[in-house]
Amino acid sequence: MAIAHARAGLRGQLSAAGTLIGCVGCIIITASSVYTALKMGALPWPTIFTSITALVLLRAVGRTSLNEANITQVIMSAGSMVAGGLAFTVPGVWILGLADEVTWQEMLGVALAGTLLGLVCTALIRKQFVDDSDLEYPIGTAAAETLLASTAGGATGRRLFGSMAFAGAWCVARDALGIIPSLVATLPIPGVSFGIQASPMRLSVGFLVGGRSVAWWMVGAVAGSFGIVVGGTALGFWDVAGAQGIVSSLGMGLMMGSGLGVVIKDIAFPLARAWGRRRVQEPGRSSRVSVESTDGDEPNSACRESVRLTDVFSRMDAGLLALLVATAALVCCFALGLEPLVAIAIVLLSFVTAVMSAQSVGQSGIDPMEIFGLIVLLFVAAFSRTTQVQLFFVAGIIAVACGLAGDVMSDFKTGQIIGTDPRTLWVGQAIGALLGAVVAVAVMVALVAAYGTDAFGPEGTFISAQANVVATMVAGIPSIPAFAAGLAGGTLLYCLGIPAMMLGLGVYLPFYMSLTTGLGALVRVAFDRVRRIRAERSEEAAKELDETGAVVASGVLGGESIIGVIIALVSVVQGLTG
Repeated sequence: MAIAHARAGLRGQLSAAGTLIGCVGCIIITASSVYTALKMGALPWPTIFTSITALVLLRAVGRTSLNEANITQVIMSAGSMVAGGLAFTVPGVWILGLADEVTWQEMLGVALAGTLLGLVCTALIRKQFVDDSDLEYPIGTAAAETLLASTAGGATGRRLFGSMAFAGAWCVARDALGIIPSLVATLPIPGVSFGIQASPMRLSVGFLVGGRSVAWWMVGAVAGSFGIVVGGTALGFWDVAGAQGIVSSLGMGLMMGSGLGVVIKDIAFPLARAWGRRRVQEPGRSSRVSVESTDGDEPNSACRESVRLTDVFSRMDAGLLALLVATAALVCCFALGLEPLVAIAIVLLSFVTAVMSAQSVGQSGIDPMEIFGLIVLLFVAAFSRTTQVQLFFVAGIIAVACGLAGDVMSDFKTGQIIGTDPRTLWVGQAIGALLGAVVAVAVMVALVAAYGTDAFGPEGTFISAQANVVATMVAGIPSIPAFAAGLAGGTLLYCLGIPAMMLGLGVYLPFYMSLTTGLGALVRVAFDRVRRIRAERSEEAAKELDETGAVVASGVLGGESIIGVIIALVSVVQGLTG
């Protein structure tokens, strides 16, 4: 019965048209995600954008099934988190000047191992963290609402692709033709990169992230640039170079502290409470869930639905998952040259960090994948003789696995709401993630060929903020006291409900990036004010305005990043043809 149901789900929801559209979209979204992550130091979730795009394109070919649209957007978006895991870690190799010690085959091995482990982890934890959990998964819930609204035709589609065209034209004028400067309103402040980035993408990031989070981002930016660098230097506490080392170390500590806060507040405490509740249950009470129906007849449909990928495994399911784990371990050993003990540690800790990722995404919609990668990196470095480059591989595998886990769990939540078959959804994720792994590596190789390894780092074309954090952790922290203070402070602040990740990002990133993001958030504040006024007159008008803002911002984000990748590819072709 379950096998027949699964085949029906594959036929009804994973169509040839949807798969083709999803794969083409996956190539584009993954490529643009690599560029966005490296250029912006952040990677907004593409789920809403891909949900709208899937609806528009499927309707254009006469397909109207919401579940088919969901599977299509799943294939489209899966590669973006693989791209994020790579972009947030591997460029640290180039920042440290070790470019000759890593090949594209090794990068592909990192992406493949992380993808396989991420897929296995999500299959194992889906039921507990989606079906049996009260986690909200705000991104997945929002995607479900977008699909259920079914308003992505007509005007919405025109807004989406119109904003993409505008951002793409802006990017061409700035980066290819040189008509628009990269920075405006610059000021010569020693140690502070003051200015406004001429980037619709950066403004869109601020708009999408929203006021409260960006407010903390700006607090960190002002405190780091003007409190520590300008103020501390003026008072004679340190010179400009020393101040910049303190700022970068403090920012890294805050971001890592936020990751530890996730472990303590969102993982350890809930598990301890659950264990305590089980301890006080009456003796002999079973925690097993019966699959018998209440009327004595055959198991009900909900129970049959759960006998799939998780809960109770068929031999085929268990064999497939075991094969994926074994393949990932072999890739770690033979393709990346890691010791067997290190490979075993990566496999085991990928499950732990995937649970942490699912918990974080389920509660906040934030997936600090690179922080989880750093935690495992430090653990491996403590007990093994792994080289610097191999430590980047370790962080990359975990970051890819956690990024994919967060994305898959959000998509499982979307599927739960609209009724998408979970097995079919997992298959769609596997298609998009494996394709995305290849595309992400190809784009990173193209960017290095076009711009050179010197383009990656805080002062380069590609800021690579997260990768620089990993590089600093591998090579040595500039200021241990500042890092320790940030680590403790970030953990405490997160546990108190303050977004320490955003605070640390503001401290760490160049000020012009934070300022431009802040301007985008101010636009969001004004936009929300207008929406509230509209809501007093008409809830429908307010909802339409709210959807328009999200669609336009997503289109701008996608347009600039896609054209950025195209410009890079053109540069590569020009270089190869002499």
